[in-house]
Amino acid sequence: MDFAYDQVTEDLRERLLRFMDECVYPAEAAFEEQAAESGWSLPPLLDDLKDEARKRGLWNLFLPGEHGAGLTNLQYAPLAEILGRSPSIAPAATNCAAPDTGNMEVLAMFGSEWQRKEWLQPLLDGEIRSAFAMTEPDVASSDATNIATSIVHDGDEYVINGRKWFISGAMNPNCKIFIVMGKTDPEAPKHRQQSMVLVPRDTPGLHVKRGMHVFGYTDADHGGHAEVVFEDVRVPVANLIGEEGGGFAIAQARLGPGRIHHCMRLIGMAERAVELMCRRALSRTTFGKPVARQGVVQDWIAESRIRIEQLRLLVLKTAWLMDTVGNQGAHTEIQSIKIATPIAVEWILDKAVQVHGAGGVSQDFPLAALWAHARTLRLADGPDEVHKRSLAYRELKKWM
Repeated sequence: MDFAYDQVTEDLRERLLRFMDECVYPAEAAFEEQAAESGWSLPPLLDDLKDEARKRGLWNLFLPGEHGAGLTNLQYAPLAEILGRSPSIAPAATNCAAPDTGNMEVLAMFGSEWQRKEWLQPLLDGEIRSAFAMTEPDVASSDATNIATSIVHDGDEYVINGRKWFISGAMNPNCKIFIVMGKTDPEAPKHRQQSMVLVPRDTPGLHVKRGMHVFGYTDADHGGHAEVVFEDVRVPVANLIGEEGGGFAIAQARLGPGRIHHCMRLIGMAERAVELMCRRALSRTTFGKPVARQGVVQDWIAESRIRIEQLRLLVLKTAWLMDTVGNQGAHTEIQSIKIATPIAVEWILDKAVQVHGAGGVSQDFPLAALWAHARTLRLADGPDEVHKRSLAYRELKKWM
């Protein structure tokens, strides 16, 4: 068993680490200032960072195959970890930010030739942003079969009616296309009722009602999260992705890579938290000795390192399985990392905040925002409890 990264990964890691040191970290303070002033638009300096990332060959790293960088999940994992060290900037600067990543994967896997030309290519080029509209406020969306938004076939059009919320990216004025999941046939078998259609932002009847805050943050640097209402929205039948009744399967295909990408980036967040925790502990003195010499702080640091190493190995194993036996074959591991990673990283960030004292909850350090992000990921792409339920059932089936 070889734990070393291959040469392609090592070369990209070296380039990406240099990009972070030379371009991303120095821009963080100015980025936050611009984000506070620019409303729901992304800070202007991001355009310069995107240009620089493209020049350095650090673009669309997440996407395998002909449309992206051609990396495997195993090759991308350590790169996504690095991007996670500055999650507000680095993923967007390299065109590896959600929800665009998942939407590009959907279009690459299931989109028609016309859909790829019209919407995938501008996303690949970083010219536009996108949104994925699945979650709804009136039903428990942790069970995707509950989705109530209707998509009715009417001649050569689909008519969409429904209400969505926490639609990531939708507040960004440059979000030009929505992938909308709804029911086309309520009488079909439970997992064949849903379909996905493409809805351009300027389609009559599509109303972006308000931005949703997450633990008090607008998340405008990610394009925000919105409540969106669809009132008799009409789109051509050519905007259907895949086939009618295929929406649930497409969602599962989309969420698998999305879940592992979140976990990859979370490990980078945890690494940065440990770095900040150590620096802070070594620079502060309490009760006559450095904070770093307090036994409880040493325990937090040691435990953090152990948890990171455990998580990284499980994420890498999951990436390898996805590459070798496919997402379905890696289903157990994908669920395992989705359960284990956010809660462990949340714990690490909590201890880093504690070491920083009042500074840890302030805007002077990234820890509070990172904590909010990690805590949110215990809900995003399925809450912990749903994944545990499914994972337990798979284990029990072995003995039934």
